[in-house]
Amino acid sequence: MKRFVIFLLLAALALRVPVTAADPEILRFEESMDAMGATYSIIVYGTDRAKMLGAVELAFDEAKRLDQLLSNYRPASEWSQVNRYAAERPVKVSSELFDLLAACVEYSRQSGGAFDISVGPLMKVWGFYKGSGHLPHRAEVRGALTHVGYRNLILDPKARTVRFREPGVEIDPGGIGKGYAVDRMVALLKANGVVSGMVSGGGSSIYAIGTPPDEKRGWRMSIRDPRDERKTVQEVFLKDESMSTSGSYEKFFRAEGRIYSHIMDPRTGFPAPGMLSASVIAPKTIDSEAWAKPFFIDGLKKGRQWAVEFRSKGFRVYLCEDRSELSCAWLQ
Repeated sequence: MKRFVIFLLLAALALRVPVTAADPEILRFEESMDAMGATYSIIVYGTDRAKMLGAVELAFDEAKRLDQLLSNYRPASEWSQVNRYAAERPVKVSSELFDLLAACVEYSRQSGGAFDISVGPLMKVWGFYKGSGHLPHRAEVRGALTHVGYRNLILDPKARTVRFREPGVEIDPGGIGKGYAVDRMVALLKANGVVSGMVSGGGSSIYAIGTPPDEKRGWRMSIRDPRDERKTVQEVFLKDESMSTSGSYEKFFRAEGRIYSHIMDPRTGFPAPGMLSASVIAPKTIDSEAWAKPFFIDGLKKGRQWAVEFRSKGFRVYLCEDRSELSCAWLQ
């Protein structure tokens, strides 16, 4: 299968761009690949075919590299090595992984534990690790919960090591990996001359570079109705910023007349109730992805406070509550 698909944007096709005899032809490239359990997609516009192809190639190579570093599905990844040995001894890690784990601890601290990468034991007991989920016994949840908590990670900046306070702790990249990968891919695209493009990680974490040729307001994004994927509840335009969405519709199961989502509240051990989706717009994708979980988990209770605190940093937040009638709005 060809690695890249090239679309020449002529008047007869989907996009119409005013062109004079002296203007170069505008090209559109779009391609996808799988990494870290998600599909990563890139769209770029430009006029230099070779330069665009090279930039996209480098971005996908970066996704492959991060798959080897961060995937908890690969036994040889650096992330998996930490999970395997950190309860026994301090594990020396790369500067890149250490900095990422330190950032995760800071997200946890700022969110009061609503974000927590040590949620791995809960994901397993609820059947969401390599599965579609099932209802565990409360005793199983209580047992898993004893191993969850970001304070179980002991980071030594001088030695650049990671250690777990006790056996049974397990970190899960599911709440941060896509956002980090998208930002790294975007950085490479920009460094190689891309000024109009979009990178998507799993469809839920997206970064927009510049604007598309036909829409100067930015890249048009739709926030879907969490109860009907055919409907849209809000449209936004992104320009040099990211948007990540956490929704109960992403992965869930039904049991005993209830719907259980994969978005865990690390403090209770149970899927977070009350919200249907949380969309966070931020300058960096790692921030929008990390904060989409706390906004989903704590909803309006803490959401309004966080929204005010982060507004000066370029954050915008759109929440849909779980009510008899759908209630969605921007947090002010």
